[in-house]
Amino acid sequence: MWGSKKDKGLYFEQQALSWLQQNGLKPVQQNYHCRFGEIDLIMLHQNTLCFIEVKYRKSNAFGGTAYSIPRSKQQKISKAALTFITNHKEFQQYTYRFDALFISPEEKLKNNNFEWIQNAFSGEQSDYF
Repeated sequence: MWGSKKDKGLYFEQQALSWLQQNGLKPVQQNYHCRFGEIDLIMLHQNTLCFIEVKYRKSNAFGGTAYSIPRSKQQKISKAALTFITNHKEFQQYTYRFDALFISPEEKLKNNNFEWIQNAFSGEQSDYF
């Protein structure tokens, strides 16, 4: 179905984007890149800027999706978010948070389950600099 890992990632990020929009979030940017890393989705949820990591797992072996964002990845996302806010002054008045959207297949139906965890990690900058 997918030509590459990147194609698969983009497919599930698009699924996540659509699902989050249906749940009231507004897109700001998709696949934000800077020297610190990448943020899959940046969206507004009311007056909160959300930096969202999207993860897909076809099985729950090894802890499933909930264990798939290691501390090192959280640090990269946090630094990338700080860079985004620094470079986009129009978002500096917003509060922000780090969310995760986990996508896993539903066994009998050929649909996906979405698990949206708001404030999935803290992103405390003092831990990294």
